[in-house]
Amino acid sequence: MDKMNQALEKMKMLVGMEVEDEERAAEEESSLSFMEDLNRNCALTTKQRFYGFAICLSAGLACTLLSMLVFFNPIKFGFTFTLGNLMALGRSVLDSFYTAFLIGPQRQVTMMLDPARIYATALYLASIIIALFCALYVRNKLLTLLAIILEFSGLIWYSLSYIPFARTMVSKVFMTCFDTEF
Repeated sequence: MDKMNQALEKMKMLVGMEVEDEERAAEEESSLSFMEDLNRNCALTTKQRFYGFAICLSAGLACTLLSMLVFFNPIKFGFTFTLGNLMALGRSVLDSFYTAFLIGPQRQVTMMLDPARIYATALYLASIIIALFCALYVRNKLLTLLAIILEFSGLIWYSLSYIPFARTMVSKVFMTCFDTEF
């Protein structure tokens, strides 16, 4: 087999083909970014994409709605509410993680890291981490409740980042409502 490969390499050199081209192509293929590799390995049919979308949406909504049952226990509420947000990463079709099933994980991450919404994404993800930290590690009801309020505010701000001019409009409304100058 080795002699056969050597003979093929000699033939390629006679024809003018470079032997290293295949090696470079193999190196380029192995150096694919994580997201390109993930997209290539996550090739789903349309039906599978809709099933994944429906499952993540319903699981996230169920977990978020079930969190209302334990509303008066902020630690359990914080955990289940945040778990619901992690599963669905929002409840709007415009801004959710489960849309990654519909548009693909690379495009979803690209949209989340778009310069127009990078700060909203960072704020929302940080608020999720803070809420989980307060609920699971600190176990303080007041801090957990404040973290959930922060998380909900981050969710709204993140959702508004997908609607053109929505954050600007909301900012102007709040500036008008809370303006102290007369």
